[in-house]
Amino acid sequence: MPNDITMKRKEFLKKTIAGGSLFILGLTALAKVNNTKDSTKAEDQKLGYNHLPNKEYKTMNSVLHKANTRGDANHGWLQSKHTFSFANYHNPERMHFGVLRVLNDDIVAPGMGFGTHPHQNMEIISIPMAGDLEHKDSMNNVAVIKSGDIQVLSAGTGITHSEYNKNKDEQVKFLQIWVIPNKKNVTPRYDQISLNVKDRNNQFEQVLSPNPEDSGVWIHQDAWFNMTNLDKDKELTYQLNNPEKNGVYVFVLKGDATINNQALNNRDGLGVWDVSQLDIKADSNTELLLMEVPMS
Repeated sequence: MPNDITMKRKEFLKKTIAGGSLFILGLTALAKVNNTKDSTKAEDQKLGYNHLPNKEYKTMNSVLHKANTRGDANHGWLQSKHTFSFANYHNPERMHFGVLRVLNDDIVAPGMGFGTHPHQNMEIISIPMAGDLEHKDSMNNVAVIKSGDIQVLSAGTGITHSEYNKNKDEQVKFLQIWVIPNKKNVTPRYDQISLNVKDRNNQFEQVLSPNPEDSGVWIHQDAWFNMTNLDKDKELTYQLNNPEKNGVYVFVLKGDATINNQALNNRDGLGVWDVSQLDIKADSNTELLLMEVPMS
């Protein structure tokens, strides 16, 4: 491993762990975090709608994040696009969407990765898009996740883990998502499952929920994630599980779509609240991730 890349990676981890705009410990920057046992509880904070309104479509409560407006970080071994403030990227108008705190679009160079680092009181979801990502943690879990898998880590009272690109000849591409939990100091937990991608062809596949008995993985929050791969001109309607309290953040993984009359393109994000459903039309062959989360 070249020394300059090693130092860049160590500096990145040091800055992220130390704080800056966001503690990697998983304690939200919305709260005034300190090292005492009386730290402000993240779930007691009023999350609100910390973002600029969507000026393109004024009759719907929404926020539009075009792909080219995301935070851009290139650390050599890691290229990352940040939808919300993270590490060295800080935008006070892009801190979160409800309890959705982090949405990172990461590319990790061959043989590289995140060294051992801590997390606490955060639900961390990883969705690989390509390549093999190796996970090791302080609970003695050792696993590899690949495209079609989904991984969840409930950090709770505290864990340490590392994530590395297992391959020496290809990149790993994955989404790193953090959700603020509705319970603090739970027993740390790890889980991963393999999904059949064909199950989301022209329909929703639930990949995460609050219920351990439901399809997909589960987290300590009233959140539901769904994925879908749509053929061009296919139309679907998404009904919110809890329209009174939740909003939906839609992330376009591939292609183009129109959602509630808002046009979206590759890697755009749209957050919508105070609605009971989303009307979706694929304007090309399209892949979507829908994240329904509490707004407060």
